[in-house]
Amino acid sequence: MTTLFISDLHLESARPDIAAQFLEFLHEEAVSADALYILGDLFESWVGDDDPDEHYASIKQALRELAKGGTPVFFMHGNRDFMIGTRFADETSVTLLPDPYLLKIEGMRVLLSHGDAMCTDDIEYQQIRQMTRNPAWQAMMLQKPLVERLAIARQARAASMQRGATMSLEISDVNQSAVEALMNQHAVSLLLHGHTHRPAVHEFSIDGQAATRIVLGDWYEQGSVVRWDRHGPRLEVLKRKKIGVRPQ
Repeated sequence: MTTLFISDLHLESARPDIAAQFLEFLHEEAVSADALYILGDLFESWVGDDDPDEHYASIKQALRELAKGGTPVFFMHGNRDFMIGTRFADETSVTLLPDPYLLKIEGMRVLLSHGDAMCTDDIEYQQIRQMTRNPAWQAMMLQKPLVERLAIARQARAASMQRGATMSLEISDVNQSAVEALMNQHAVSLLLHGHTHRPAVHEFSIDGQAATRIVLGDWYEQGSVVRWDRHGPRLEVLKRKKIGVRPQ
């Protein structure tokens, strides 16, 4: 049997090709897996569990069918969908995970994370992250009308894209010292995360001991998945039958 890990799908109504690939992945592969772990940014944005968007409704239904069919589904918040709450979990039958989360699989310890907390060189983003993860701030946002929250999300997305266009790759990537500190804190030699959209397997050492960091890719032009079976983890690409155009 196989455990599956995915991240950074950024599902939205403007990109039905991503949703179609995801639904196909659920119906054809995840249905027979031991478990599915979604490490954040399943959605491009999430302003509250009360959003009635039909595009989101179809995704929630598919997740519920998968979980009810016997495949446990676990979800970790990303920087785009950190407002997902208990209502979403109840409606989809998924289990919400803290970030980071220590998982024991096939006799190994692996630390799961979305990854954005390790991008410590981006000081401005870390300040924003600290604010938006505050329960008091989230409660304040949820008091606003849905239409206002959607407008705020659009503005935040535009600002993020503008920042990203001028930011160096080094600043937007994880900081190696932050990676090693987190792995030392949890006494692990393997870290699995997403967020940076730079799929790769990084081999390095921590205090003279071998360590590995596996980075999941996004789903903008093709899917990205880590399959973990008795042979260990493998980072793979899911080819899309019909590639769409990423919106600017």
